[in-house]
Amino acid sequence: MDRDQRFEAEILPHLRSLFGAAYRMTGNAHDAEDLVQETFLRAHRALDRFATGTNARAWLHTILQRVRTDAFRRKKRRPETVELTGEGPAIRPAQDALASGHEDLERALAALPEVFRTAVVLRDLQELSYAEIAAALSVPVGTVMSRIHRGRALLREALTGRTT
Repeated sequence: MDRDQRFEAEILPHLRSLFGAAYRMTGNAHDAEDLVQETFLRAHRALDRFATGTNARAWLHTILQRVRTDAFRRKKRRPETVELTGEGPAIRPAQDALASGHEDLERALAALPEVFRTAVVLRDLQELSYAEIAAALSVPVGTVMSRIHRGRALLREALTGRTT
C-alpha cells in the first residue's frame, strides 16, 4: 500500500471527528477548518512515523493540539486586525449545533476557559481516554482528570445557574 492509500485508509476516516473537536475548541468553523487542514497536512508529512495498528485518532488529536498551540503563539506575535465598515458588527452564520437545539450547552462550553474546554471536548465528545488526552496535551494524567472535573463542574454551574 503506498503512502496516499495508507493515508486514505487509516487517517482520513477521522476527518469529521477531528473537525468536531476543532470546532468545539475554537467556536468558529473557519478556524476549525484551518486547524484540521494543517493537522492533516502534518499527519501526511509524518505518516512514515505513524505505526500501523496504533490509535490514529489519538495521534491526530495530538497533532491538532500542537497545531492549535502553534496558532496561539503566532497570534500573540502579531497585532489583531479588524476590518472597519460603516455597517456595524458582523453577524456570524448560524452554527450547526445551535440549530439543533443545543444552544445552552454550546454557549456554556464556549465560555469555559480554554484548558478546561479542551479537556472536556476530548474526553466527553471525542471519547479519548485520559492517557490519550494526557499525551495529546503533554500533561500528566492527573492534570487531565482535574481539568475534566473542573470543566464539568463549570458546565454544570453554567447550565443550572448554581455554584458548586
